[in-house]
Amino acid sequence: MIPEMCIFAKVYEKILFISILGIVSCSKNAQTHPPVGGVLSKNDLEVSRNRMKNLNTLERTQIQDWIGGQPIKFYPTQLNYWTSAEGFDQRQRRHDNSLISYSYDLYDFDQTKIYEQPIERRNAKFGHFDELKAVEDALRFIRDGEEVTLLVPSALAYGTYGDEKKIDNDIPLIIKLKAL
Repeated sequence: MIPEMCIFAKVYEKILFISILGIVSCSKNAQTHPPVGGVLSKNDLEVSRNRMKNLNTLERTQIQDWIGGQPIKFYPTQLNYWTSAEGFDQRQRRHDNSLISYSYDLYDFDQTKIYEQPIERRNAKFGHFDELKAVEDALRFIRDGEEVTLLVPSALAYGTYGDEKKIDNDIPLIIKLKAL
């Protein structure tokens, strides 16, 4: 029995030695990468900032050209989207914790409806729901029963990731929003 234990101990020592050697050699050559959503270098941040700035400028120009060919007027808002209601974001704002029910349809700039059914929320409480930036901002100013059309650059819509369903990345949207 003792010779068997000696053989087992030697095999165990070899396995342990090889494991430690493998761990040490792997850790010396491993490159570290920031996790998704991790910290980016200054250069990466600058590249991203410039890309978004250029994309926003291009989309704003394209939206303004599109507006020029429309029979109705659109008005710019302070948050960088356009609405079909004049003086829209100069109205009194709804307060946090107030309730609102609303629905909206999404269109691309070819005016093709993206989803068959509207996106609808009942009794949503401001400050406690997660919505597209432009929609959440517009809901602060919309009157009960009113319907407005929003022209939204991609940065205020689904941004660089899209909605991971039907909306691709960097797509500006037309949003027909109604307060119920």
